Amino acid sequence: MSELPAEITIGELSRRSGVATSALRFYERQGLIQSRRTSGNQRRYARSTLRIVAFIRASHHLGIPLEVIGGVLSLLPEGAAPDHAFWRRASECWSAELNKRIEQLECMRDRFTECIGCGCLSFDQCVLVNPADFLAAKGPGPARLLKD
Repeated sequence: MSELPAEITIGELSRRSGVATSALRFYERQGLIQSRRTSGNQRRYARSTLRIVAFIRASHHLGIPLEVIGGVLSLLPEGAAPDHAFWRRASECWSAELNKRIEQLECMRDRFTECIGCGCLSFDQCVLVNPADFLAAKGPGPARLLKD
């Protein structure tokens, strides 16, 4: 059996991870992944980058912003691939963020049928819950649904 190469091309990383090459370049510009350049200026990635990209995709699918993902990835030793212990530490880092999002979604679910949040689409009720359009001072969008 032949030994796998230590590095892979951007095309192979894209094919194996299911992430477009443009997104991989974006991840690299954001400092989420790293590559080295060959003498022909082609990108080469360590095989461990496959696991990092999988971690990024899974985290982003949960709604974690790339900036937060980058902060957690900075805890990973250089050249190391995420493992189970790393994932556990990462989930601890953003469990408060996920709980906040769950609370916001529950609030939106509970209010959505009665009030669109003063964006404003509920004209017949809005006079009762937003007299004189006082929510306009909070800026654009559904101020009641998107609490900070």
